[in-house]
Amino acid sequence: MTVSANHLADLLAQREHRALQVQTLGGFRVWCDGVELSDKDWGRDKTIQLLQFLVTASDRRALHKEQIIDRLWGEEGDSKAGDQNFKVALHGINKALEPNRKNRAESRFIHRQGLSYQLNLDETWIDARELEQLVALGNQALSTNPDLAQQAYQAAIALYGGTYLPNRLFEDWSSTERERLQVLALGVMINLGEMLLETNPLESIRLAQQALLIDHTWEDAYRIQMKAYLQKGNRPMAIKTFQTCEQVLDEEFGIPPLPETRNLWKAIMNV
Repeated sequence: MTVSANHLADLLAQREHRALQVQTLGGFRVWCDGVELSDKDWGRDKTIQLLQFLVTASDRRALHKEQIIDRLWGEEGDSKAGDQNFKVALHGINKALEPNRKNRAESRFIHRQGLSYQLNLDETWIDARELEQLVALGNQALSTNPDLAQQAYQAAIALYGGTYLPNRLFEDWSSTERERLQVLALGVMINLGEMLLETNPLESIRLAQQALLIDHTWEDAYRIQMKAYLQKGNRPMAIKTFQTCEQVLDEEFGIPPLPETRNLWKAIMNV
């Protein structure tokens, strides 16, 4: 499919057309019908935890209640307590998001199919989900419309506000998504930095530095910086960047830079 500026505009407009808006990157915030919910609205942490789990699993099929309980509270070892936790947490979500919903009426935001539950994505915008869509659109446009790809990448980077669900750093159920989104963000920073090397090397350097703030061992970012400094005619900084890369990799992993990085350094030394 050929992508156009209209695809990007439609994607960026999604947020305004969703009743439920969820920020997961750099912090957890929720807006319902334009009003931000507070901790007081949620009542209990388990209520927030259940919603965050449903957000994390939003692109999968509906999950059975027992699967959800096991992932969230399985370590408690009491099935009755787990079932009670789920009921109270689900009630808390519905009360916070739809305080005027009539008893037994279908939830607007949580779809139930028997004993399986799933977030209603037709009514929900999630920043992490849009970030992934922006990256995919940029990748699709890369070969046919580089300007559009740059715009999509820039929008994705702007959306990456930080670590996924930082208040759940030690929860197993959030770790895979956190790592996946971090790698996605690092990749798009490198892609955009590579694209801008000739026209805007200073921005390439900034993007590489932004990536290294997320992961100071990300070797691709060091190569982008080396190339950008060389493009700017700053050979000493290009060499210093390689030396920093070499030191970091040795201290963290006890390994040398990749041949690609070493070959770039050799080329710079021969300039």
